[in-house]
Amino acid sequence: MTPDATNFITPLTLSTLSKNPVLVDYFVPETGEWNNHVELGLWADILIIAPASANTLAKMATGLCDNLLMAVYLSAKCPVYFAPAMDLDMWKHSATQDNISKLQLFGNILVPPGTGELASGLHGEGRMAEPEEIAAFINTDLKKKLPLIDQKIMVTAGPTYEAIDPVRFIGNHSSGKMGFAIADELAKLGADVTLIAGPSAQTSKQKNITRIDVVSAAEMLEACLQNFKNSTACVMSAAVADYTPVNPLNQKIKKQEKGFTINVKKTTDILGELGKIKQPGQLLVGFALETNDEEKNAVGKLQKKNLDFIVLNSLNDEGAGFKKDTNKITIIDSNLQTTAYGLKSKEDVAHDICTKIVELIKK
Repeated sequence: MTPDATNFITPLTLSTLSKNPVLVDYFVPETGEWNNHVELGLWADILIIAPASANTLAKMATGLCDNLLMAVYLSAKCPVYFAPAMDLDMWKHSATQDNISKLQLFGNILVPPGTGELASGLHGEGRMAEPEEIAAFINTDLKKKLPLIDQKIMVTAGPTYEAIDPVRFIGNHSSGKMGFAIADELAKLGADVTLIAGPSAQTSKQKNITRIDVVSAAEMLEACLQNFKNSTACVMSAAVADYTPVNPLNQKIKKQEKGFTINVKKTTDILGELGKIKQPGQLLVGFALETNDEEKNAVGKLQKKNLDFIVLNSLNDEGAGFKKDTNKITIIDSNLQTTAYGLKSKEDVAHDICTKIVELIKK
């Protein structure tokens, strides 16, 4: 808050309502604490100045730094939005309009004021946009700048479980962490993400993700075929079982003295099927988890399945593979250009993969 703002509402009231500390001064006399404006400016993802009075706009435009808000503003590295609030004549004054133009030249973003009853009793332009309108304006503005806005992308994640009987199954150790991280990163970049997930305890952090839960390879195939045709890109990070029992039983197999044999058959190669029906302009990404001849096997899979690029990781690399929070990958594209990355968190690996996706979609 600026010192003048405290004449309208006390910091205590605003702190109580917002359930957050409210800062007004550089120093807190009672504690000797210093409110570090540089740290605050660097901490913020977005700075919203609302209401922005004519006085504050003038200070912002000229760099006059006589309060904590102005110090934070001048230290900020993030996008700055300002929502003017003043009387009609003040709003229309050439000095105010010049200041607004200057702020926009600086890269600051104007949240247009509304029209209504003003503090003077007049009716006209200059009323601060409602908080809900400010939030909606910023949300829309940020989305416009996202590289994957309006792109539909399908992601698969986790294992599949192939039933032997109602109790037992054939599966693998995939946790789904990598696929969920990719889905979250794509959603952060603006994509409309459909996540087809095998059995997994993972949850998505982003809201703009549609999750379809499946269990078996057959169920994952069906879900992929239903969603692939409307997708700009598809990232197949699931660890799909290669084999499934021929005759899964409806009742639990009782323990026997001697062993027993399970007849299995190959599951449908989902990635291969999608590669066959991929249309021009669609992007298809596969994964290769290898233990030997890693690059050779990955290149073979890339070419055989009509992929745009493949993400190779090896179980021989410490910190990579199933259930880990880290991964170490190499990306090989359709031109056989290879890019190797060091060991990173799966969130950072997802960022690297999605950067490649953005690059190819925007090509």
